[in-house]
Amino acid sequence: MRLSKREVTDMHKLREILEACKTVRIACVDDQGLFIVPMSFGFELDDETRRLSLWLHSAGEGRKAAAWKSAGDAGCPVAIEMDVEDGVISGEHACDYSFAYRSIMGTGTLHPVTSGEDKVYGLDLIMEHLAPDAPTAYGPGIIDRVHVWRIDVDEFTGKARTHR
Repeated sequence: MRLSKREVTDMHKLREILEACKTVRIACVDDQGLFIVPMSFGFELDDETRRLSLWLHSAGEGRKAAAWKSAGDAGCPVAIEMDVEDGVISGEHACDYSFAYRSIMGTGTLHPVTSGEDKVYGLDLIMEHLAPDAPTAYGPGIIDRVHVWRIDVDEFTGKARTHR
């Protein structure tokens, strides 16, 4: 990281960034080239080991699902980015203006989740993150139809630019 003063290493602050973010952008490559997709997510973060897992759900068709399925058991290599907008930083001159933010970036491997029990676990994490007070009942056949994915994040960094 070029500006170490902006690096976020404190696990409590990294968790705060994860909790504040509602969208993760996932980049990967398929036979058409690079692409990136924004998705809602749930997460698990182990403060002691710094292990981060992101849980996602989607339909089973389309470009992203095809790319992710084609990787097979080895999983699909991905990059992630998520951020929280904290407002404009004003200055005396136009080039002094900037933007305050908190972000997490990283790389990992995306795996399909196939067990019904694990799918429910992942969907519950997503609901807990996005709508903690919402019911988590799943209609008939939903668990069989929905595709759930887990990203095991190998490396990630946090960064923050704050108001002066």
